[in-house]
Amino acid sequence: MAKKTTQAKAARGKARQAQTTEYGEPRTTVYRFSFGPWNIHEGADPFGPPVRDPISFSRKLPLYKELGFEGVQFHDDDAVPDINSRSPQQVLRQAQAVRKMLDDAGLVAEFVAPRLWEDPRTIDGGFTNNDPDNRQYAIDRALQTIDIAAELGTNKVVVWLAREGTYIRESKNARQAHEWLLEAINRMLAHNPNVHILIEPKPNEPMDSAYIPTIGHAISLAYLSDDPTRVGGLIETAHAKLAGLDPSDEMAFALFHKKLWSVHLNDQNGLKFDEDKTFGAANLREAFNQVRVLEEAGYGQNGEMVGLDVKAMRTQKEENRLAHLANSKRIFEIMVEKVRTFDRRAEAEMIADRDYEALERLVIEHLLGTL
Repeated sequence: MAKKTTQAKAARGKARQAQTTEYGEPRTTVYRFSFGPWNIHEGADPFGPPVRDPISFSRKLPLYKELGFEGVQFHDDDAVPDINSRSPQQVLRQAQAVRKMLDDAGLVAEFVAPRLWEDPRTIDGGFTNNDPDNRQYAIDRALQTIDIAAELGTNKVVVWLAREGTYIRESKNARQAHEWLLEAINRMLAHNPNVHILIEPKPNEPMDSAYIPTIGHAISLAYLSDDPTRVGGLIETAHAKLAGLDPSDEMAFALFHKKLWSVHLNDQNGLKFDEDKTFGAANLREAFNQVRVLEEAGYGQNGEMVGLDVKAMRTQKEENRLAHLANSKRIFEIMVEKVRTFDRRAEAEMIADRDYEALERLVIEHLLGTL
């Protein structure tokens, strides 16, 4: 009996593989993965100091290939430390040196993002600061980031609008703030005709209420820009969940507009601070649906990377400080296989029959591996 059961499961597995071709295009995407040096984290949080020793950038680079990653996400000052104390020529020379390090390690830069939320001049925001001198500083730093990205070999610049918002509604004119945001985007587009800007939305944290809190807001801003073809988005799982939205639906919306140019996959336990948990650790079904949306849309076939923005738990021991990255990549790969072997014929029949209870059970049993 046990042998027959095993044979039956194997037969169903082969049938599901065949159905992938029958009910949709064959799934052949070979995914490439990226993370940022900040994802090898020392464990500090707002309530406690670091608990693990820091690792230098040069020591982190060899770990990428060891873990099966080939893309490096950068903030501008990841590539050029002490960026505000350097001349423009020094900044570019340092970026060139980092490019050589990447080439020597067999890695590529996925994107560069201006870190606009830690400077004293951006306490009240960067692009939406009430002080015009501070707004100009933010724009100048964003333009410099574009130059750094070019030296690193990427045309992608991510804009996370971390402090573009308010703690108190009356402190800013929101309509005017959105005009300033659009002005900044247009200045960036004009600076380099090859740059592609990826807006990364988040509804809150560090600001109580952030401007451009969802991908819908980001895409509407993109369409108002001087060149909408060069403004798209990056969706982070946790950011969508903090907005009370389903990450796969947010991704689907951006993919519909052909504006999902990167992702930050992770997970989140509820509506609180941004936890950056291992992908799939809190909700495997949400992870499955995110991967399914990406897979069915052909994400990755035009060079897009699967970016992970995950951090080790503060309680993680020093010797296993990379497990969250390896685990997130592995869970994504398992979910790719789950998507590719899902019984599309049975799904179609249940949808046609409007038997959604059966469909839900089909999904759960497939994820549990009981089918």
